[in-house]
Order: sequence, then C-alpha cells, then structure tokens
Amino acid sequence: MISIIDYGAGNLKSVNHALNKLGFEAEIISSKEKINQSTALILPGVGAFEDAMNQLRDLDLVDCIKDNVQAGKPILGICLGMQLFYEKSYENGEWEGLGLLEGEVVRFGDQLKVPHMGWNNLIPGPNFDAQNGIGTGIEQKDYTYFVHSYYVKPKNREEVVLGSDYGIEFPAVVQKNNIYGMQFHPEKSSEVGMTLLKNFGELIT
Repeated sequence: MISIIDYGAGNLKSVNHALNKLGFEAEIISSKEKINQSTALILPGVGAFEDAMNQLRDLDLVDCIKDNVQAGKPILGICLGMQLFYEKSYENGEWEGLGLLEGEVVRFGDQLKVPHMGWNNLIPGPNFDAQNGIGTGIEQKDYTYFVHSYYVKPKNREEVVLGSDYGIEFPAVVQKNNIYGMQFHPEKSSEVGMTLLKNFGELIT
C-alpha cells in the first residue's frame, strides 16, 4: 500500500487517482499508524514551506516520517514535498526542513518571472539512467509541468537524476537510496509524469 500523506498541503486526490489508474494500491492517510503500515510513502505539497512544516509538526508526523525513511521505506516528495526533504528553506524567512537530504531551498533570481509555471523539458543529471530506476524510459526531449518560485540547491549534485532550466539549471528529479523527489507535478504531466509515477511504483513492488 502506498500511503499519500495528507497534511493539508497537497493535490491528494489527483495523485491518488493517477496511482490507481496505473494499477497501484494507494490511500490518503494522516496518521502515524497508517504511515507505519504502508509499504511506501508519498509526500505531496502545494503552498508555503513554513506552513507545511508546521502542519507536519502539529500532526506529530515529522519523527514518524524520518523513522520510516531511515528504516528503508521508499518515499516520494512532489513539488513542495520534495523541498521539505532538505535541511533548510529561505522562503519568506529561514525554516528548518526534514533534513532527509543535504541542501537548501532558495528563490529564483529577481531577473526571472516567478513562479516558474508551465511545461519545461528535462535534462539528464549525474544520477540519470534511462534503463533502470526512477528515470527509466525518460528522454531529454520530455516535458513536465512545473509551478514553483523556489528551487533546491543540493549539496550533493550526484543525487540529481533529472534537471530543468529556467534561466538557471535546477533539480527536477532527485534520488538518494530510498528517497525520491520530483519538483514538478507528475500527476499533471501527461504520459511523462505517469511514466515516472509508474517507475516509482514498480521500484517498491
């Protein structure tokens, strides 16, 4: 069972629908018990970094998520959910994240129109493999749908599977061991997004 974590900040139904369409068993949950019982986790997210972390703390889910990930359970962060994996964000202040990955979240420069919204192509990164893993079947010409004003600056560039370019190249897909992140919305990214969700689902079955 793939548990989609409901903490009031995500496109839960669309992600759940996409997974069900692909034939994966998924459910929207918000309890530690359900997280512990799941075979994999998805942390979606839309909104502000500070609010999202506060909501996770209010639900007492922070340590539960960390414990499950440290035990080896696969987790996928989508959009803001991916950003929450990192140590720190500078969105309207300075806020501590989950610290599952090393790096920080920063704003696109003032010379760029924000948010970065719409379709943008994917660029193979150091950790890209078109034959295996999360990037299976993805090509450089493929496009996905982004909506974000902040992007990740990872400490370890070798964790970048796919990037994209919006005046500056930034991570679009990251992976370290059982931790996966997608800056774009795969559930809104047509066949390419469905392929990436399928890859994640197949990695945990």
